[in-house]
Amino acid sequence: MAEEPGPAGLARTAPRGEPRSSRGPISLEDAREAVLSRAAPLPVEPVPLDCALGRTLAEPAVARQPVQGFDNSQMDGFAVRAVDAASAGERSPARLRIVAESSAGHPPRRGLGPGEAIAISTGAMLPDGATAVVRVEDTRREDDALLVFARVPPGANIRRRGEDIAGGSTVLEPGTRLGAAELGVLASLGAASVPCHRQPRVAVLTCGDELVQAGGRLAPGAIHDSNALSIPALAKLAGAGAVSTGWMPDEAEATRTTIAARLDADVVAICGGVSVGEHDHVKGALAELGVEEAFWRVALKPGQPTWFGSRPGTLVFGLPGNPVSAMVAFLFLVRPALAGLQGSRSERPRTIAVLDNDCDTPGGRTRALRCRLELKEDGWHARVGSRQGSHVLTSMLDADALALVPAGTGALRAGERLEVELLEPS
Repeated sequence: MAEEPGPAGLARTAPRGEPRSSRGPISLEDAREAVLSRAAPLPVEPVPLDCALGRTLAEPAVARQPVQGFDNSQMDGFAVRAVDAASAGERSPARLRIVAESSAGHPPRRGLGPGEAIAISTGAMLPDGATAVVRVEDTRREDDALLVFARVPPGANIRRRGEDIAGGSTVLEPGTRLGAAELGVLASLGAASVPCHRQPRVAVLTCGDELVQAGGRLAPGAIHDSNALSIPALAKLAGAGAVSTGWMPDEAEATRTTIAARLDADVVAICGGVSVGEHDHVKGALAELGVEEAFWRVALKPGQPTWFGSRPGTLVFGLPGNPVSAMVAFLFLVRPALAGLQGSRSERPRTIAVLDNDCDTPGGRTRALRCRLELKEDGWHARVGSRQGSHVLTSMLDADALALVPAGTGALRAGERLEVELLEPS
């Protein structure tokens, strides 16, 4: 029997004789689950720390030693015994003897005794015997003598060993995307490299006799191939490693041959040719090549004619040819797959925004409306663009987010609250 996606994107039995293409669209949530269930993390490899920005951590980062590794000064001043300056004041300064200096990276060779002070720099190691640091602003130096004009309580201006990170603690969990702060923390742990899941290899193919590469001369009826630039760019922003591109004419054998040559990639994204027209050959080619269909058509506007399937080691997406539909389908489905392959299951940031303008939302599908966000006193506000056609690529230029309108929702009025998914890079 044929199979069709069930509630979680898994297979269930379809009525006997029903062609796969005749089934209704799968919900966006089920489509995402079906994709993620097949996006197992790729193998782990060591990555030099200075090359790990944007990568995903594969193993826990554990502190072998505390950070900082020693008590140190919070500011420039003098290390003292707090008892020696317990009664210091403006009119009755404590008088101490300066016996050494502790600067960053150069600790003193001796400790601190009664009535003594050691000049100390910010971050420098606290000398043995010192229980406080007095600010340089509260002192006056007279040759080797130090006058302290303010009482210094024990522990003042000292950063304790392990105050940032305790030895043996787990600092970062697997699945963490490594940004600037994460790289800095790993460096503070003494790491030279970090275990990360391999970046996915992605192949992006565009399909259509009408397509001309960027900069090429247009014949009558031809258009420039915008998907060949926008979709690979989205793949790179989502953490893909090598991204290859290619074009296929509207011809069955060329389609099959071109796709076959790219199935060694971890992810193949094909733009166009996946519908049911006479010149759409992608689905047939994928079936011949042993790519098992998981779903075709998603209850999403734009982006309904999206196909997804897999074979061992490769996830294949058939994206719509319209440029906005291709980008929206990529953002909702391909991008989560790339995150899953890198060991991250984190969802894109979502928030609630107040709608600032009326808009119609006809149809029985979830709508993804391009909108502009503005932060006001009462929170986020969204203004939906007037041009929402799937061919209007310029509608993506001013979009900060996609407003998600549930299926069956009628006209929207200003003041209603919508869930929005942010579009900032991964």
